[in-house]
Amino acid sequence: MSSDKDVDCSNASRGVWLVKVPKYISSRWHKAPTPDVGKLTIAKAPGSDIEVKFVVNDIITQMKERDDDTQITKDHKFLLSSNAAQSLAVFSQNGDKLMLEGKVVEKADCRPAAGDVNYMKLKRESIFRASKPQRVVMQLDRVVNTYKPVSNHVNNIEFEQMKKTEGKKSREDKDKVTDMLFAAFEKHQYYNIKDLVRITRQPITYLKEILKEICNYNLKNPHKNMWELKPEYRHYKDQEGGE
Repeated sequence: MSSDKDVDCSNASRGVWLVKVPKYISSRWHKAPTPDVGKLTIAKAPGSDIEVKFVVNDIITQMKERDDDTQITKDHKFLLSSNAAQSLAVFSQNGDKLMLEGKVVEKADCRPAAGDVNYMKLKRESIFRASKPQRVVMQLDRVVNTYKPVSNHVNNIEFEQMKKTEGKKSREDKDKVTDMLFAAFEKHQYYNIKDLVRITRQPITYLKEILKEICNYNLKNPHKNMWELKPEYRHYKDQEGGE
């Protein structure tokens, strides 16, 4: 019985080559309209090393990249390197299925033939594009408006609306604030600080300084966290109220 986490090792004995190819080839391979991307020739003369040549398909060499119409070189060679010190394998995945495609028996670098005209032109164009500045200075012959002027910005409008809602919280004369508080407490016996700020339109720190002089702050139920006048300032018998 197998599960989706099992690895298909039916190709474990197959030998594969690991080849590093130039970016200008790999980018075109991904867009190639055909699976036939080139022709590989392997030759070995008596008493010499293996010689591997790779000729890129004409369809691939004639493909154009964005901002680059340079035709790439056709002729390449593989430079083989020893793989004795490493144990490498190639895996593939199809959906949730993982497969072992084979063991790496050769490593190689794919390089263009020495002195190839197309390759030298490609490198020259690549260096030119890399050195080209991302920003350029241009002289304008007319005024360019990139934004539309507005009479009042959104942030300013929101701030004005907030001021109208909350009131201008500048410090009034202490006696005037005290009179407003006495007038409020004639209507209700208990107030929370939020309501008193709304009524007096005073900064909360300044308002609390005045409240501590003429009011008591309740720490117990049923009027916890509410203010009421001190007994000496009351002109009514104890009653419940609030806003």
